[in-house]
Amino acid sequence: MRIIGCDLHAAQQTIAMWDCDSGERIERTLKHEGSVVRDFYASLAPPVVVGIEATGSMGWFRRLMEELGITCHIGHPAKIRAIETRRQKHDRRDAALLLELLSEDRFPSIWMPSAELADVRALLLHRDQWVRMRTRVKNAL
Repeated sequence: MRIIGCDLHAAQQTIAMWDCDSGERIERTLKHEGSVVRDFYASLAPPVVVGIEATGSMGWFRRLMEELGITCHIGHPAKIRAIETRRQKHDRRDAALLLELLSEDRFPSIWMPSAELADVRALLLHRDQWVRMRTRVKNAL
C-alpha cells in the first residue's frame, strides 16, 4: 500500500509518498503539464491513498483520482493548519504533514459529494433558476 500526502497548487503539486511494504519514502514535485500527473498516478500499483487539503481548484484532481480508482481524502484546511505549529508555509513540509496525518490515522477529512451527486445538484440548481425566472415573468404579466 502507498500513502501519499499531496500539497496541490494550480501549476504543480508536491508529494510525499510512503510505501508501507518496503518502507521507502519519496518526495517529488510534479508539474501540471501534459499528462505528467496522470502518468505518475496511473503507474502506481493499487492500493493507493492520497490526502490533499481542500482548495477551490481541486475538482480536476478529484475526478482524476476517481477515474484511476485511487482513494482520495480531502482534508479540512483550518484543522490541518492548526496541527502545524509553524506559521511559514512550505510545500515539502505541508506534503510531509499530510502524509504523517494519513499514516497515523489523524487526517481531518471532510465529506465531499461524489461526481454523480455533484451533477444531480448542478441540474437541480439549474432547474431552480429556470423556475424562478418563469415565476418572475408570470408575475410581471
